[in-house]
Amino acid sequence: MYTRRDLAKLAVFSPLAASLLSRSAFSKEMINSKFDGVMIGAQTYSFRDRSLDECIAAMKEIGLGYAELFDGHFVPRGREAAQEFRNNPPLDKMKDIRTKFDDAGIVLYALNYSFRDPWTDQQIENGFKIAKAMGINKITASSNVDISPRVDKYAKEYKTYVGFHGHDSMKPNEFSSPSDFAAAMKGRSKYIGINLDIGHFTAAGFDPVAYLEKEHAHIVTLHFKDRKKNHGDNMPFGEGDTNIKGVLQVLKKKHYPIPAMIEYEYGKPGMDTVAEVRKSFEYMKAALA
Repeated sequence: MYTRRDLAKLAVFSPLAASLLSRSAFSKEMINSKFDGVMIGAQTYSFRDRSLDECIAAMKEIGLGYAELFDGHFVPRGREAAQEFRNNPPLDKMKDIRTKFDDAGIVLYALNYSFRDPWTDQQIENGFKIAKAMGINKITASSNVDISPRVDKYAKEYKTYVGFHGHDSMKPNEFSSPSDFAAAMKGRSKYIGINLDIGHFTAAGFDPVAYLEKEHAHIVTLHFKDRKKNHGDNMPFGEGDTNIKGVLQVLKKKHYPIPAMIEYEYGKPGMDTVAEVRKSFEYMKAALA
C-alpha cells in the first residue's frame, strides 16, 4: 500500500506525483509494485487483446501498480474515426479513464500517443490536452525524428515530458539508434527525452545498460521486452539477448526514478496474455533479488 510518504518521495522527481498527494483517490489502497526501489508496471499495449476495462482488471489481478496507457485503448479504430478523434478528442471521457486507474489502485504514469509527420499542429497539441485531462505530465511517442521541434513547442507550453520511442527498423527519420535520440534532443527543451525500449535497442545492436547509465536523466520510461540481437525475434523473458537483469540492477543500485514497463510482444494467438505478463513480472522481480 502506498503511503503519503512514498508519494512525497516520488514527487521530488515528478510534478504529477505532487498533485496526486491531494487527490482523494490516494486515500484508497494502491497496488505496490515497487521492488528494491524499482517501479515495475506495464505498457497497456501488452493487453491489446482486450478492452481497457479488461486490461485494468488484468493489471490488478497480476499486481502491477504503474501503467503507461496505449492509445489503442481509447482512440477509435478506423482511419476516419481516428482522424476525428485527433481533431476533437472528448476530454471529459479522458478524465474518466484516469478515474478508472485511480479506482483500481494503479498509477497512470504516462500516456502513449504517437505524433507523426502528417499530423497538424492542432492534432499535436490535442495530445497534450489529452494528457492534461488525464492528469499526466509524461507522453511516450513512436514518432518521426524531425517532428521533435513541433512537439517541443507544446511540451514547453504544457510542461509535459515527451519520451520518443525507438524500434530497430534503422529507417531514415525513425528512432533506432543513439544518434536518432541525440538529433531529436539537440537544441530542444528539457521536456524532450527518450522512451527506451531495451528489447528493440538490443535488436538494433546497442547496449541498453550503458545507454541507461549515460542518458538516464533524459529517459522518461523504459519498455521491457526480450529480443534476439541482429533484429531477432521477441522472446519470453530470459530467452533472448536483452540484458534485462543488468538494466534492473542499474535502476536498483543507482536509484534512477524511471519505471520499468513490461511490453508483452512475443505472444501468439491463443496464448494467455495475463499468464505471460505475470511470468515476465515474476522474472523481473527475481532479477532484482
